[in-house]
Amino acid sequence: MADDTSRSDATADKGRPTPKRGEKTAERNPFKKLGRFLREVVEQLRKVVYPTRRQLITYSIVVMIFVGIVMAYIGGLDLLFGDLVRRAFGTDS
Repeated sequence: MADDTSRSDATADKGRPTPKRGEKTAERNPFKKLGRFLREVVEQLRKVVYPTRRQLITYSIVVMIFVGIVMAYIGGLDLLFGDLVRRAFGTDS
């Protein structure tokens, strides 16, 4: 069997693992990292499509109606189960 010195690939000569992608360019200065992060945040915020005033009002009304329906449903279940517990245990309040 041939020994490792006869290999012709480039990784055999290094004797250490290949660095991960982007590892060589990793910034060690925390202020540079913060600056890069803030630039990327601004870049992503520019891509956001904000709703128009009419859409915002419509969505808000839909959410309020949905929350009201869920509140009524949960309140009804609370009254029903509370009444069932009072009847089961015979407590008068």
